[in-house]
Amino acid sequence: MHKGSCLCAKVHYSIEGELSDFGYCHCNSCRKASGSAHGANSGIARANFKLSDEEDLVREFESSPGKFRAFCSRCGSPLYAYLTKSRDLIRIRLGSLDSHFNKTTKAHTFVSDKACWESIADSVPQFAEWAPREVLIQTGSKQP
Repeated sequence: MHKGSCLCAKVHYSIEGELSDFGYCHCNSCRKASGSAHGANSGIARANFKLSDEEDLVREFESSPGKFRAFCSRCGSPLYAYLTKSRDLIRIRLGSLDSHFNKTTKAHTFVSDKACWESIADSVPQFAEWAPREVLIQTGSKQP
């Protein structure tokens, strides 16, 4: 079981089951959505995700055709995203987790778009665009 929340703690969620493996995505869209050098997201079946939003604060933004990003409208915290073609899967924003998450990143993706001020100093494999599926399966993403 995992638990998470937004910065103002008005929106909470719980997750039953294991989150998928993850990578750091350095694409422009993930950088903008996270407000950081990269996004860190992990997939889960929507049926295993329970949202507590008593004040109806969660809003969704269609950041590209068919991709929706959910966030708290009070504090702006990004919470999850999903694709309309696979609504049964969501991608949790790992920075919103409150519980311990024991997986390590499998890849840096879209390093061709990374911020010019970011240096990647770890030994995690880097890919100009998508990581091959044998390295990282990005559950709920547009990965080919």
